[in-house]
Amino acid sequence: MPNKETCCPVEVTLKVIGGRWKVLIIHRLFNGTMRFNQLQRDLTGITHRTLSRQLREMEADQLVIRNDFNEIPPRVEYSLSPLGYSLKTILFAMDEWGRKYPNITT
Repeated sequence: MPNKETCCPVEVTLKVIGGRWKVLIIHRLFNGTMRFNQLQRDLTGITHRTLSRQLREMEADQLVIRNDFNEIPPRVEYSLSPLGYSLKTILFAMDEWGRKYPNITT
């Protein structure tokens, strides 16, 4: 029986960026540092709770850097880490593929 801890690299990648929102968050952060509310406004349909959870997971996976300014009112900014930026080629390839096959429905 195969070891459950051993998986293929594609599976690792999907585990880190899988789901509906992580890729979209990363895509927005390619443009630079953003505040939480700015991200939420740009990602139509994401709830406060979901965005917060996704950002925490991405921070734990070292894709996102959280900068808390410890001010009142609170100011927190998010940016991509070098590891997060390394996904750029992958996500742009996904974008290109999606543009070639726009008629595929989910």
